[in-house]
Amino acid sequence: MADNSLSSSPTNLEEDKKEYIGNSPAMSPVIHPKDSYSWENITDDFFTAVKDLELGELLHDELFGLFEAMSAIEMMDPKMDAGMHCNRGNKATMTFDQAVDSGQLKLQGLTFSEQISIVDSTLACLVSWLEGHSLVQTVFTNLYLHKPHFIQDRPLKAFCICIYKIVDLIKDFVNRGFVFEEEDFQPTTYGYRLLPDVAEQKAVALLREVEDELGRRLRSKPPAEPQQMSELDDCLALHARVRFTRLFYQSLSVLNKRENQSGSGNLGECHKLLTTCAEAIPLLSKTVERGAPPIESDDSHGPIAIGFDPLVNQRLLPPTFPRYTRIKTREEAYRYLDELIARLKQACKIVNCTSFHSALDMFIEMSRSNPCIVSRSVMQLLYTPQSNKSQVEALREAARTFISPPALSYKSTLLNNPQAKEYVDGFLNHCVMPFGNLIQLCGHNRARQRDKLAHLLEEFATLQDEAERVDVFLHNLSLKSESPRPHLACFGTWVLYPLLRIMIMFLLSGFELELYSTHEYPYIFWYLYEFLYGWLMSSLTRADTFLAEQEMISSGEGKNRSQRRNKTKKKRTRPYASQITLYQALQNMCGGYYKAMVGFKLDGKVRLPHAEFDSERVRYEHRFAPFTGLLTPPPVQYGEFREMAASLQQAGSVSLYLAGCKHFHTARTFLESIAQPPDNEIQDLMRVAKTNFVVLKLLATGHKKDSSTPPEFDFSCHHQFPIIKIC
Repeated sequence: MADNSLSSSPTNLEEDKKEYIGNSPAMSPVIHPKDSYSWENITDDFFTAVKDLELGELLHDELFGLFEAMSAIEMMDPKMDAGMHCNRGNKATMTFDQAVDSGQLKLQGLTFSEQISIVDSTLACLVSWLEGHSLVQTVFTNLYLHKPHFIQDRPLKAFCICIYKIVDLIKDFVNRGFVFEEEDFQPTTYGYRLLPDVAEQKAVALLREVEDELGRRLRSKPPAEPQQMSELDDCLALHARVRFTRLFYQSLSVLNKRENQSGSGNLGECHKLLTTCAEAIPLLSKTVERGAPPIESDDSHGPIAIGFDPLVNQRLLPPTFPRYTRIKTREEAYRYLDELIARLKQACKIVNCTSFHSALDMFIEMSRSNPCIVSRSVMQLLYTPQSNKSQVEALREAARTFISPPALSYKSTLLNNPQAKEYVDGFLNHCVMPFGNLIQLCGHNRARQRDKLAHLLEEFATLQDEAERVDVFLHNLSLKSESPRPHLACFGTWVLYPLLRIMIMFLLSGFELELYSTHEYPYIFWYLYEFLYGWLMSSLTRADTFLAEQEMISSGEGKNRSQRRNKTKKKRTRPYASQITLYQALQNMCGGYYKAMVGFKLDGKVRLPHAEFDSERVRYEHRFAPFTGLLTPPPVQYGEFREMAASLQQAGSVSLYLAGCKHFHTARTFLESIAQPPDNEIQDLMRVAKTNFVVLKLLATGHKKDSSTPPEFDFSCHHQFPIIKIC
């Protein structure tokens, strides 16, 4: 049994009870409906009125249409009413007080093994809540959390109080981050109070005291009997869990500091805490078996841990269709927490991004790994400037860094021109919303991102039109100044670059979400190969060239010709060289897929839908419908695709396989030449390009020429660029 020294004293327990306000919704006074309403039985009147209806005839009311009919449920039906699950089975659902009175819920004398079981099961419920389930079906199925101040075993009491604070912090992160959807997260507490009266310092102090007491027990005289050895091992496992809970809560508390959202602040301390948490995970996973085994239940919920009741809050749920809640296993929970800690450490790196474009790249990279709602929300809060003025200044610096427009150049006369300043400030104020929405979009889950990308294109199309008008005005104004500088396509190029990235993200997300049929691949890859990646590289090249010109103009002012000539001889670093090389590789990848798909169609290796029930033109127009409202780049019509595909088919499948093979070889060469250290994605792309090169080389030599088996596209290596497999 647990040491009595780890239990609350009677005096402290009574003080806790006095300051504790009932937390469970069940403790609220219940007003019976008959005390508030006057009920009348209309059953006989209803059946009398029904006799006037013919067989199969329904009564339609304007307040009850098809939408209401689809959303309606039949109350008291177990298949439709979630509340009826409480009436199933032989076991009656008990509240905290009822379970304590019946002796099924112990408040003191819990063994270390039983407390380990409760801790692990609670963390598993916490993780299940983070995956989109409700609090009352996960975390608050733990009866000990209904009245944590009544628990006398101090380790469990401190842990339960801290869980409340962790839930409150996570809920605050997600609500303020505002990047969650209903399938991501359910913040509703259903009347449970998250212990707002317990300060952070008190919660941490409780855990520290328990941690110290368990530590002293571990440092005591070594036991001689096997039973004592086993109890000591349980004590060590419980000590590790209490310490992990404290460190995890402290790391979240540091992240919640408002001052950390505008800089690094104490994030170094947070990183240390998270690192220590990650180091503790292996021991926690290794000692899961030291927890008391769950109790077998008579219903469909399977084994249930001590102190848990899956149906205790069933009456709090709204009358809706029953939703199965699968609680993760304890091993899965610790794996999830390990990954969560790694993602939080990655999210903290966003404060090191000094420019908007580097931050956008990091958001997009983070989004590719399908991070959880907590890490996505934390990343948004750490980066997003809190005031409109700071957002404008961030965008001003982003434009200056990207292409250095003369209107933002420190040595340009336009910088202090009142008219130019008014136009630039107005334009940048209009940029705040679209660029902010782009950052926020990267925080949503991948499926929701695609819907929001289509709407964001409309905002950037309007912004691009304004950017071109501002460029023309500033260009004409600059020509009238003493030192004229060209200003055409400066802000326009700066806006065009993220616009093109949005278009590419929209098309590539269709592969990741498995929205395209195989016979649609040709025009998707064709659009990327022939147009979007070409436009994207053109915009970066234009920005690179313009930066060089502005640098030469700025360095040449006030210097003689020989000094300028020596300056131009120095090799200038190209800031976008690596990005252009990467986009050249991706363009060639798309070209390889496009020509391979045309070859497959010529050889009859692609299954096409029945012509009577399908129209390729309709499919094409549907896939590219969000692009129709854009002026730059102009949307490409279906006729142009058919014309180019028809001319390509004349070369024959063997030539197409060879051309595709060349594209993949070129892509691999570009990827290998990137100056920056290759990351995991580049390594995956190189593997895909190498494999597809070999496959198309075999097809060009006549391999499987007579086979009509369609090729397989394996997205396991890369979620957007598949490996081609020939069966």
